[in-house]
Amino acid sequence: MFSSLFRSSLAIDFAFIGVDMHSHMLPGIDDGAVTVEESLGYFKAMQQWGYHKCICTPHIFRGVHNNSTATILPALEKMRTALVDASIDLSIDAAAEYMVDESFMDLLNNNSPLLTIADKYVLIEMSYAAPSPYLENAIFKLNIQGYKPILAHPERYSYFHHQLDYYDRLLEMGCIFQVNLLSLSGYYGMPVKKFALKMLKQKMFALIGTDLHHHNHKDAIKAFGVTKECYEMIRQIPLLNKQL
Repeated sequence: MFSSLFRSSLAIDFAFIGVDMHSHMLPGIDDGAVTVEESLGYFKAMQQWGYHKCICTPHIFRGVHNNSTATILPALEKMRTALVDASIDLSIDAAAEYMVDESFMDLLNNNSPLLTIADKYVLIEMSYAAPSPYLENAIFKLNIQGYKPILAHPERYSYFHHQLDYYDRLLEMGCIFQVNLLSLSGYYGMPVKKFALKMLKQKMFALIGTDLHHHNHKDAIKAFGVTKECYEMIRQIPLLNKQL
């Protein structure tokens, strides 16, 4: 099935992934793309790589990235118009990447509507410095409220690199794991790559995302995406991406 994907050392073919469900390509609202022109360059690359849909997930992190529907949805509509004007045939949508902190728990405790992927999935993250004390409670409440929590890039939380069994617990609680494409490439360092491969071997991932923020990410994906190793890793994931 995947032999055709290895046919070229010059072209990327991520059509079998289909949907990128984690990126920061909406301009000017978080630490991702800054301008519409920059965003168009990223979306054009995504189209060339075989994606047919991108779900942008700007950070919502109180005090750092104070996003909401009021900032995210207008940025989405601006980019949809820009894509049409630039003749880039790519479907885009938007959700959010929520930091699991006290403000996120306030949203859950108040049953506030959340920005979702495919109407039910909610992407969450933690600080890279320390685990969130609210994580398990957030996963529980998301499930109770009818959402499906996705933990973004669990391979990047180095404080859990020696606690793989804790991730088993989160999976049992109904959390889904999403790996970053760049983690598998070694972009974030070998410890992250090695742990990602350990999780991959245990079949812990269900989704893959680019988590694309800037030109360095785009260039690194372009370099990794033409390697046989890239496809040999990704094909081990029972991908849910196309269902999004």
